[in-house]
Amino acid sequence: DCPEMGVVPAGSFKMGDLSGDGYKSERPPHRVAINYYMAVGKYEITQKQWRLMMGTNPSLFKGENRPVEQVSWDDIQDYLRKLNRHLGFVGRSGRYRLLSESEWEYAARASTSSKYSWGNDIDSSRANYGGEIDKPSPVGSYPANAFGLYDMLGNVLELTKDCWSRSYIDAPSNGRARTVGDCSAHPLRGGSMDSYPPDMRVA
Repeated sequence: DCPEMGVVPAGSFKMGDLSGDGYKSERPPHRVAINYYMAVGKYEITQKQWRLMMGTNPSLFKGENRPVEQVSWDDIQDYLRKLNRHLGFVGRSGRYRLLSESEWEYAARASTSSKYSWGNDIDSSRANYGGEIDKPSPVGSYPANAFGLYDMLGNVLELTKDCWSRSYIDAPSNGRARTVGDCSAHPLRGGSMDSYPPDMRVA
């Protein structure tokens, strides 16, 4: 009933729109240092994992091994509280939490600087996107990135911990979440089954 984790090594990367054809919210590109190892979920949280912890399954597209969807920021925080309490992690530094936006991009890029973690071109063998499949795929249906993480791009959108901001001006450079800005909203990353290539880019 717990997420399977993969270890992401420490390192640094350039975050944001590296190709020049992204959105204003992806600029300016800036160097971020992740000076610590991270345990990151290898897969999106499945409906089975959610149901075992929460007692319900709010997903529209049912399937035990499909990612949970139709959940809000508050729902996710409640899930994390229950998961940490279940595992005895309350108050510990190693507890489960959402990734910061820079941690997410670092994990998704997996040491690349291309538009996608596998290169600059995209096709349906790499991710569930573009509306070709009318429901989320079971987790792990597509190849993992170089860090061993699945479905970072496509399938369902992924929330990050940061407060929303219109640009990366004054963004943290150490992997921490941005705690100023519009904290009623949070960056969504990775695109979904309905996203088109521009919104599937790692940036």
